[in-house]
Amino acid sequence: MSLNIKPLADRVLVEPAPAETKTASGLIIPDNAKEKPQKGTVVAVGNGKVDEPLTVKVGDTVLYGKYGGTDLKLEGKDYLMMRESDILAII
Repeated sequence: MSLNIKPLADRVLVEPAPAETKTASGLIIPDNAKEKPQKGTVVAVGNGKVDEPLTVKVGDTVLYGKYGGTDLKLEGKDYLMMRESDILAII
């Protein structure tokens, strides 16, 4: 994937995973009840800070806070721009 965006410093661009449409028991979740996903794939990273190199890399699947990041729409897709410190874990 080639995006014309390069995050600065310790910022990371994440493509959120699609929201779940069914529960584990098979019930269909209506659109207004779907939770905002808290998992996604890193698609671009900044250069980090001088004293703090980045630990995530492009292609990592990450978990982040429910309200973390800034919503962006690029080339018709939804993304989140966030600081690396908003990422909770790499899975």
